[in-house]
Amino acid sequence: MRSTFAMTAIGLIVIASAPRAGQPPTPPPIEAPQLPKGTMPNLGRPTEASDKTPLFDFGDYFTGTWAFEWVVPDSPLGPAGQIAGTTTFKAVGGRFYSSETTAKGPVGPIRIRERIAYHKENRTIVRHVTDSRGFSYMLIAPVGSDLGGFYYLYFEGEPFTHKGKTIRIKENWRLPSPVNYRVSMTLSTEAGPFANYGNPWWRKQVPGIK
Repeated sequence: MRSTFAMTAIGLIVIASAPRAGQPPTPPPIEAPQLPKGTMPNLGRPTEASDKTPLFDFGDYFTGTWAFEWVVPDSPLGPAGQIAGTTTFKAVGGRFYSSETTAKGPVGPIRIRERIAYHKENRTIVRHVTDSRGFSYMLIAPVGSDLGGFYYLYFEGEPFTHKGKTIRIKENWRLPSPVNYRVSMTLSTEAGPFANYGNPWWRKQVPGIK
């Protein structure tokens, strides 16, 4: 009797665990997308004044594609309006990188190519910018940081001429997280005061994250 009861119980368990006819199989669990990590290590304690920030890793932070939207004022660079598109950073080798921006502005398509050199130990970045609107220039920046894990790039550009005007550009890049950074650009015309040229955000395109 006990043997018959045990066989009956096993049979019920098998029937209950078997998939029902027409029932779709259970899909595998979806893995959460992996966000880029910050460069500031977790010390497991509050930071102290004697702590040192790690050297900025340009390739680890920037490599990939970033999307942006930018509202610009009227200037010698072009009319006022919105510029929107993407910037893709690539490692070239050693201390060198490149970037390409493809965007649409108030007067049509814009393409910006950059050659970038980064001396990590000296905390210095140099960029050479070539803009399809008809100008090119070079910028240099020291890399600053704080114990909160924020990095700051203060670019100062050389004078260049566009449409008969002498122009200088300054850019303040703030990197508050691994997936977005903000650029505050100012522009000087004919050695005049620097005026605001917009404060756009760049957001990294991470698979699975909108």
